[in-house]
Amino acid sequence: MVTSPEHLMNSDDGHPHERAAPAPPCDPATLSEAGNLLRALAAPVRIAIVLQLRRAERCVHDLVDALGVTQPLISQHLRVLKDAGVVHGRRNGREVVYRLVDDHLAHIVVDAVAHAEEDAHRTEEPLDEPTHVPGEHRQETETA
Repeated sequence: MVTSPEHLMNSDDGHPHERAAPAPPCDPATLSEAGNLLRALAAPVRIAIVLQLRRAERCVHDLVDALGVTQPLISQHLRVLKDAGVVHGRRNGREVVYRLVDDHLAHIVVDAVAHAEEDAHRTEEPLDEPTHVPGEHRQETETA
């Protein structure tokens, strides 16, 4: 089947893509819950915790050692992740061992990290001319 040009649109990468039908509307409660989940994941330490738990269950002191942050900070972030339904804790003697509730959450984080790394590599490419960053002071040198 040949697609007519009217059905194609250019994307940011300059390649034509077929227009997709609009997504069906989602239940507002579902959208709200998805927003809560994304907010719970929106901190670098919590992202690092999810990446650690993706590999194996961990207790708090394992996360402290792996991430190099304090125990109270790890506990605070674990509480946010637990309240959002991202992690589950299981008591094992005097320790609580944490695990991800499901792999979907790890995929969200892994994809976000991969996307950020792609963006970082794109911005590392040399530019033809130096650019001025707004808010950054330029130092002009005088020639004698």
